[in-house]
Amino acid sequence: MTFAKLGLPATLAAALTDHGYKQPYPIQEQAIPAILKKKDILGIAKTGSGKTASFVLPILTNLQKYPPARNRQPSVLVIVPTRELAIQVGEVFQLFSKAQSRHLKVVTVYGGVSINPQMIGMNGVEILVATPGRLLDLTDSKAVQLSAVKTLVLDEADKLLNLGFKEEMNRILSMLPDQRQNLLFSATLSPDLDGLRAILMKNPVTINLTTEEKIDIQLIEQSSYLVPNEKKGPLLRYLVKSNAHSKILVFASSGYKADNVADKLRKNGVRAAAIHGKKSQSARKKALQEFKDGNLPVLVATDLLSRGIDIEALPCVINYELPRSPKDFVHRVGRTGRAENAGVAISFVSPEELTHFKMILKKNKLWMELIDSNMLDLHGF
Repeated sequence: MTFAKLGLPATLAAALTDHGYKQPYPIQEQAIPAILKKKDILGIAKTGSGKTASFVLPILTNLQKYPPARNRQPSVLVIVPTRELAIQVGEVFQLFSKAQSRHLKVVTVYGGVSINPQMIGMNGVEILVATPGRLLDLTDSKAVQLSAVKTLVLDEADKLLNLGFKEEMNRILSMLPDQRQNLLFSATLSPDLDGLRAILMKNPVTINLTTEEKIDIQLIEQSSYLVPNEKKGPLLRYLVKSNAHSKILVFASSGYKADNVADKLRKNGVRAAAIHGKKSQSARKKALQEFKDGNLPVLVATDLLSRGIDIEALPCVINYELPRSPKDFVHRVGRTGRAENAGVAISFVSPEELTHFKMILKKNKLWMELIDSNMLDLHGF
């Protein structure tokens, strides 16, 4: 299967080849033709499976058939839960829009930065990528109107519903025209998502690739350590300093803990930064870019980065603290071992977390031996 055979124009197909896209992913094979036909879509597939391109490419193609959008009235609205995902999706739209005869104005908006440039940027916007809170700031200020939206995309839709955005989403949906195309993409199919599908969608094409979401044990070498909470810091430093991996993503349960872990790594001579929701946008963007570029060996994150952010060829993930949800364990570990690149995932398990860890393994049909951290010489770390 080729991108051209999916119905995309030759210019887009050529641009995909130029940027190293050899053939469509399964989600793209099924979603692109349906979106081109203006169908509603419910797409369930893991992060990193090509969901973004599966809606960006057909949306750009369809917009070429319409006249330019009226001022401050975008034709396409994409809503995402985090600033990082907004930037990532906006960049994909920008990248492939350049391959078309009529360039489309793409604007990405999110909180944590000044709203004034974003308000000015609404002039001539055709594709708007936004986080819910900042979008409402802009509509409340009359900087943008949503009455002409032809296509609505909810990316990481389950997170939009689970992260406390329900009230904001209801307000946004009330501003949209009844006649529109609805595209919902998510990594999991939750009961909340089922309810949203019933409200928003008319005879949607459902694409469910969750059967492919199991952790590929062949690509990910998983291990776990039984370690008291007070020894997690020394164990982490031991593993980081004895590890040859160029990038290590460490997951913590809170912003406070992420800051604390990163600070102790730096005090022990390891270049590290923390990234979480309470950091400024500039700090988050700088740390993530340095990590992606290989200039920052260790990034300590909350579950902000377990979903929606694609870090190419990430070799190692460490769960400093376990996530609450077994599904989030899969999303965290699934940051590595992707695109046929081998990866390592290590989990720290305190005695207090042991019962929870066994439940995570059972839910995900995994098994691994717990290594006793007392077997390691952590003196000096």
